[in-house]
Amino acid sequence: MTTEPQRFEILLVPEHVKNRPGAPQADHPLRSAVVEATGTNGASGYPHYTGEGMEADIDPVTRTVEAVLVDGSELDPGMTALIAPEPRTGTRRRK
Repeated sequence: MTTEPQRFEILLVPEHVKNRPGAPQADHPLRSAVVEATGTNGASGYPHYTGEGMEADIDPVTRTVEAVLVDGSELDPGMTALIAPEPRTGTRRRK
């Protein structure tokens, strides 16, 4: 049985950053929020997450934001929502 992540960090960045090769997407978001699973699915059919003024339906397999509201409104044109990269643990396995 697989379980979905209970928390994601959503980053709001300008759309042109998403499509620019080598762009530091997670380095300078205009806004970010940590959202937590509600235990329900959103209108898109994906798990629904809320927190810090954002609501999102997120595909946990592809880590894609399928739908998002920011402070109750849709994203402004030219903006996109991304999932922050998973943090590196810094631990190494010993042999």
